[in-house]
Amino acid sequence: MPPLFRFRSEAQGESNTAALRVVSNGRSGNLMSSRENNAGRLSISRRALLGLGMGAAGAGLGVSFGLGRIMGEDSTMRSTSPGRETPQLSRGRLGARPLEVKTAAATASTGLQQLKLESGRDGFIYVPAAYRAERPAPLMLMLHGAGGNARHSIPLLQRFADREGLILLVPDSRGQTWDVINGGYGPDVAYIDRALEQTFSRYRIDPARLAIGGFSDGASYALSLGATNGDLFTHVVAFSPGFMSPASEHGSPAVFISHGTRDAVLPIAACSRKIVPRVKRAGYKVRYREFDGAHTVPAEIAVEAIDWFLKDVGADS
Repeated sequence: MPPLFRFRSEAQGESNTAALRVVSNGRSGNLMSSRENNAGRLSISRRALLGLGMGAAGAGLGVSFGLGRIMGEDSTMRSTSPGRETPQLSRGRLGARPLEVKTAAATASTGLQQLKLESGRDGFIYVPAAYRAERPAPLMLMLHGAGGNARHSIPLLQRFADREGLILLVPDSRGQTWDVINGGYGPDVAYIDRALEQTFSRYRIDPARLAIGGFSDGASYALSLGATNGDLFTHVVAFSPGFMSPASEHGSPAVFISHGTRDAVLPIAACSRKIVPRVKRAGYKVRYREFDGAHTVPAEIAVEAIDWFLKDVGADS
């Protein structure tokens, strides 16, 4: 099995602001912005050094692999809020599951709604007008990049939601980025679990079409949580990820990864070109797309990802 290695980038006050530009029908617009750390010295755990017997190899940023089939070695993730989260949540495990009750949420609201789980950083759910309780809907949990928020993520996929009857659940991270990037699973897992529980209680969700996705830091977190909760999520969509750090592995979700060859925020050579071969060797079904572009999601990539998720058109040929 491949050796364990985990690199973590530590910000030193520098950052890049990447405007996520989506071009469609000849028009372009900034649909999502994400402040991603692109500086910093590499730090590597003593355990990882022992496993590697070599220095860090990343290009000034973090590349992390989790356990099991991907790493072949056990690892312990620490919670960012000791004593406040259950052991299950600190291990990245989500407890929420879609309800089987056919009468659930017959009068549920549609449109864009705030989650209202907390004051301050919270999140949104978008339910297309065509939603009907008698027909279970696909759901995508979408995660923003570092320094971003839920509102930035909605325009990227809203038209697909309207066209395909897709429900979008878009939470805010508890801090400027997701918990595992700051040290370990905990508060963000707990919040996502609450958001999923609320959604499952109000809407009929198709358990065979339940995806987790994200951009940049959100893509890294989607890969990590998706593998850790592959018995919940059927698909993982990662636009320009930087690392993958599952706390454990459950199930075998299908994986879609895209990355720009001119990405200066999370360079492709140090990120997706390292992540994808490891994930494939671990036995996951992977659709991988490189494109000539920067730290962004081109419209054609977004279209392909959603079609791949909803129609499950398979891995790379």
